[in-house]
Amino acid sequence: MPTSSTQSAKLPSKNKALLNWVDEVALLTKPDRVVWCDGSEKEKDRFTKEAVDAGVLIQLNQKKRPGCYLHRSNPNDVARVEHLTFICTPTQQEAGPTNKWMAPDEAKQKLVQLCDGAMRGRTMYVVPYVMGPLGSPSSKVGIELTDSVYVVLNMRIMTRMGKPALDMLGDSGAFNRGIHCLLDVNPERRYITHFPQENLIWSVGSGYGGNALLGKKCLALRIGSYLAKREGWLAEHMLILGVESPEGQKTYVAAAFPSACGKTNFAMMLPPHRFDGWKVFTVGDDIAWLRPGPDGRLWAINPENGYFGVAPGTSYKSNSSAMKSIEKNTLFTNVALTPDGDIWWEGMDNPAPAGTVDWQGRPWTKDSTEKGAHPNSRFTAPMANNPVLSKHVDDPEGVPISAIIFGGRRATTVPLVLQSVNWVHGVYMGATMGSETTAAATGAVGVVRRDPMAMLPFCGYNMGDYFQHWLAMRAKVKYPPRIFMVNWFRKAKDGKFLWPGYGENMRVLKWIIDRAMVRTGGEETPVGWVPREGDIDLSGLDISSEAFKAATAVDLNEWKQELTSTKEFFDSIGATMPAALKLQRELLLSVIDAVQGK
Repeated sequence: MPTSSTQSAKLPSKNKALLNWVDEVALLTKPDRVVWCDGSEKEKDRFTKEAVDAGVLIQLNQKKRPGCYLHRSNPNDVARVEHLTFICTPTQQEAGPTNKWMAPDEAKQKLVQLCDGAMRGRTMYVVPYVMGPLGSPSSKVGIELTDSVYVVLNMRIMTRMGKPALDMLGDSGAFNRGIHCLLDVNPERRYITHFPQENLIWSVGSGYGGNALLGKKCLALRIGSYLAKREGWLAEHMLILGVESPEGQKTYVAAAFPSACGKTNFAMMLPPHRFDGWKVFTVGDDIAWLRPGPDGRLWAINPENGYFGVAPGTSYKSNSSAMKSIEKNTLFTNVALTPDGDIWWEGMDNPAPAGTVDWQGRPWTKDSTEKGAHPNSRFTAPMANNPVLSKHVDDPEGVPISAIIFGGRRATTVPLVLQSVNWVHGVYMGATMGSETTAAATGAVGVVRRDPMAMLPFCGYNMGDYFQHWLAMRAKVKYPPRIFMVNWFRKAKDGKFLWPGYGENMRVLKWIIDRAMVRTGGEETPVGWVPREGDIDLSGLDISSEAFKAATAVDLNEWKQELTSTKEFFDSIGATMPAALKLQRELLLSVIDAVQGK
């Protein structure tokens, strides 16, 4: 029998609800021992040594990367598994058509059978953590029970973990319950399940971060979005950044981008030389919790404490702040290993040296047919490492949001930047955002895969109800943020990008901020406001007047096709699709017809 948590000589908590639940899970999973995590440096050193001794971690060159280690996961366990991720609500309607659904009783029956004795011979770690700044009324306490020391060490970076979480929880029973069992890491025995009404997450059969670090996508977004609807706030897949002008004025924006659209680069953007004196600070790179403030504005916190970033493509050229963030105290997963004990991946600044081994430990050269680093290889780095970290990142009240930005990857139709006419139109923009596929991926070019608010894999309830919640938030916020759409990827007829992107996106961001503060001009079009030539500072940038006009152009025939295709997506949501958004689509079509004289 395992040592019961309530039988241990020293317990860090007297919370009866917590102690009883830990005992209940221990009696089911039958670990050899139960260890309560305190989050201390001494504990980190002990767990790290245990992980290295067990072969879970490989120590890297400590002179080059102090405090850094490499983890190689099972090749069948390298990413989130949307087809095995379930929302377990009493009815399928509550989960909606965009989520995989399983009845709660059915799910628990499967999970209990899989977890019966699953931790025998292992340690069950009790991981108390806080998502959000300590003491913030917006923050949430979670407890993850896991048999993975790799998960513990990652959670220590990604959350405020240990004793501070227990202190914040006190005697309350209001905490997220998370159970994680590695089992045998068999895809046939892999389930990532969420029980929104019970504030419960139960994940088995995977050690990958998005499936196993239960505070991240599982709590911060899937369970978080459900709690947000119930409590009157928003849990969003958004970065948060702050901009400071040379005069010291600070403005904050939140932005949602689907994958491969430059989200982390935007969050850590370095302004171009033309903007000397301007500063961009990172509040968060992935998730935002937004609440109406007493001043009538929308305020946001970053619930995370670290960065779980995609490694390939990250370089000093593309994102120097991210590269500086991973110089120390970072865990790397599934990247290549150089002969001198350093890390490497495709897209780094220098080629791999001779003697490099790939993410599975096999010899690798530039002529190898497979990638050196897995395309979804990761780094887990402390937020404190970021050289452009906002000093307000731990403020309990968060930061006030002046603009919300939605972005996608579109070769045509969507201009470089587009401002919504009002809140409903802005919600429509977010609800219809997406990226175009390529021939290599689907056999057809230009097919738009919708990813509303970049939340398609992460909304923990019916997407139609989620849209309605966004619409209803307008009544709670007296001074709502202005809403914009951006598209860094519009192409000319020759297939070349019209906009240089990266740090030059600061030019667009400044227009967005100036529009939010009502201090610059724009041109009204039937689908929203765009900048005129001269509204965006292009000085020092090698872009012609014709290219800028093409990047910001609104082709009404293309927009008619866009609005027509949107109907199919709206119809797929079903009866919960808000009438206001369906009418918004029809209104935009009618305005275009009127302008075209039809």
